[in-house]
Amino acid sequence: MEYQDIIKDWKQKKYKPLYWLEGEEDFFIDQVSNYAEHHLLDDAEKGFNLTILYGKDTDWSTVINACRRYPMFAEKQVVVLKEAQSMKDILKLETYIDNPLSSTIFVVAHKQGKIDGRSKLAKLIKEKGVLLSTKKMYDNQLPGWVEAYVSSLGRAISQKAGILLVDHIGNDLSRMANEIDKLLVNLPPDKKIDENDIEKYVGISKEYNVFELQNALGQKDIGKVMRIIRYFAANPKAGPIQMVLPALYNFFSKMNMVFGVKGGEKEIAAALGVHPFFVKDYVNAARQYGVEGTEKAILLLHAYNLRSIGINDSGVEDGELMKELVYKLMY
Repeated sequence: MEYQDIIKDWKQKKYKPLYWLEGEEDFFIDQVSNYAEHHLLDDAEKGFNLTILYGKDTDWSTVINACRRYPMFAEKQVVVLKEAQSMKDILKLETYIDNPLSSTIFVVAHKQGKIDGRSKLAKLIKEKGVLLSTKKMYDNQLPGWVEAYVSSLGRAISQKAGILLVDHIGNDLSRMANEIDKLLVNLPPDKKIDENDIEKYVGISKEYNVFELQNALGQKDIGKVMRIIRYFAANPKAGPIQMVLPALYNFFSKMNMVFGVKGGEKEIAAALGVHPFFVKDYVNAARQYGVEGTEKAILLLHAYNLRSIGINDSGVEDGELMKELVYKLMY
């Protein structure tokens, strides 16, 4: 079950006695546990019927006692166990989960991993309640997720703006959602988010960023490349070398994979693990550099990454190091 399905059921007053939320992606877990905390009961009911516990500060017996209480002046009570992964003897919760109260909605937020699927507890969770198992999204899924998240809020975002956000923030959905929420607060209700909004409210230059640097390198546009490098040198926070070099290494590594893929854009996107929107950039760049040029670029990036941390380098400033690197990449 997806996290949206759980919330949809709750909005329709469909409840199970247990919701076990686990895995690697905190954002999905937080969406469900926060909804349970703030929306399953009205304000009058919360005082007597909402219990929030934290794994590091509680124990299994306290949790079970809370779940076994009956609601007061309401049909349901809600018990939310946050940071469950920090609670000792968590497997002892199986005594309650085996026979839960129908009047209690028990929500367990177990982050940073999963319980052993072979355990009795895992089997009881699947039998008695709802299991939400989350994992980090792949990079090629992120632009689509941004578009879907904005759409779920009744708004729209341009493809370029979404890519800028993904390129700048990476695979951190909580931070991504926070930036989008801040954007929407500042924009008129009918305004579609575009790259100008990203530049103004998030602080990402629409012209001088790693994504644009990759494109310029892929096209061997020396003028644009040098303008971006000079901007990074003058604004170190916009493009620190420790962020730029791994991004470029990833770009050329994926470009190198193009040479071994048989098929069209769909097959290339699947092999590279990128959104289909990016495929033409990789294909065109691969044509520009060829196999030997791409392999040379990968070796150069490895060497300059070592130099950027002081290995085989006499203390050249980051800006000069980047200028030297990009010139060698293209010639």
